[in-house]
Amino acid sequence: MTLNVGQRVRLAADLRLAGQVTPAGEPPEETGAFAASLALAAGIEGTVERVDEHHRQQSHEVREYLRLKSLLDDFGHQMPSASRKQLEEQVGALEEQWVAYQRRMHRVTVRVRLDNGFVLDDAPEEAFASA
Repeated sequence: MTLNVGQRVRLAADLRLAGQVTPAGEPPEETGAFAASLALAAGIEGTVERVDEHHRQQSHEVREYLRLKSLLDDFGHQMPSASRKQLEEQVGALEEQWVAYQRRMHRVTVRVRLDNGFVLDDAPEEAFASA
């Protein structure tokens, strides 16, 4: 599901937020002696304020797969059969990394202002469902 700014959503699962708390207006590097824990129940509704798309960086293996695959697709039919076979084997050896990269290539996070006043920022879109 793709979320859009202004869309009404609800939490798809219970969440527990825990960690250090910094009073508003203080620099983030000045960590206070505050610690907090907050539980939010599934079903709490809110409105999407921002949607951020993140593209994961390509590893060396993924870049090499793309380079070799392009070479094979563009010139493979002109290559001697032994060279083409060697190139196909190299592409095949890197295909697993390419498939894994494609599954994780695109990550979407959202900022949602919940009806109870809380704001969840940089939350994965999978944490929400349409209201």
